[in-house]
Amino acid sequence: MVPESSRGAVRSEINVTPLVDVCLVLLIIFMVVAPILHAGVKVELPKTVNGYSLPESNQLTVSVAADGGVYVRNARVTGADLPALLAQIHTAEPDHDVIVRGDRHLQYETMCEVLTAVSRAGFAHVGLVTETAKTAG
Repeated sequence: MVPESSRGAVRSEINVTPLVDVCLVLLIIFMVVAPILHAGVKVELPKTVNGYSLPESNQLTVSVAADGGVYVRNARVTGADLPALLAQIHTAEPDHDVIVRGDRHLQYETMCEVLTAVSRAGFAHVGLVTETAKTAG
């Protein structure tokens, strides 16, 4: 039998189990989706021994695929439209760092053309993305 005083009493407990379950599910979803969103265009990057990391908060990504296709913010751009698009982006957002992701099998001339277009648009901070090579030893 339940005592008389606790029959109509309000319980002030919070059941946090459903909240924890939802948070764990969301964490797993973000862990799976985040690398997919960041990857963008499939580019086989060149490998180097030393690397330097830039903060990702204020970057404009320009990717050059193995077939020579140029992508700005994951949208394909023709070679003729690239300088105008970069100039437009620089005018709207002049403080961006530009990160160029070029496939390792590209011709040197293609990378030079893209870097020239980035430079002529007015961007001062340009970096090339590479993968870190595993050293033997």
